[in-house]
Amino acid sequence: MEDKEIIDLYLDRDETAISATAKKYGNYCYTVAYNILYNKEDAEESVNDTYLGAWNSIPPHKPEVLSSFLGKITRYVSLKRHRDKQAQKRGGGEFSLVYEELADCIPANYDIDDELEAKEIATYINTFLSALPPPERHVFICRYWYFDSIASISHQFGFRETKVKSMLFRTRTKLRNKLIKEGVMIEY
Repeated sequence: MEDKEIIDLYLDRDETAISATAKKYGNYCYTVAYNILYNKEDAEESVNDTYLGAWNSIPPHKPEVLSSFLGKITRYVSLKRHRDKQAQKRGGGEFSLVYEELADCIPANYDIDDELEAKEIATYINTFLSALPPPERHVFICRYWYFDSIASISHQFGFRETKVKSMLFRTRTKLRNKLIKEGVMIEY
């Protein structure tokens, strides 16, 4: 079934929209959730919450790219679930590693509740990413948006793990320098 047809089912409040979404995007949503949560049951719950989120969001929203819309919901739901379940200081899986790797690129005074600052930083990051060569951009997004493991990225792109690590390190350094240059963060 085409995305437009699935969206139309949501707009018509037809419950088959959920089963059509699950059939077409279930594995994709599960992969996004699992890469964040590293727990089968939590990932499955996040995917179910994604379907509910899509049901509640369409309408009023009419996404242009259904896969991106679902990926964003899945990511948000999974990150929220991860934060809610983390009573310990440090969690496992790629989630913690990814944020540890990006620590030098996110300003120390970054306040997640400050939406204007977050939007400004997102704009700088998007501009930065759009200027990268496609392989670097795709590797960066796989790691820091989808929380893919280094091994998974190296397999997907046919690179050695050392090349992926090196590429990510260089890209993070470029990003950090760009944010310093733009005055978004200060050098310490």
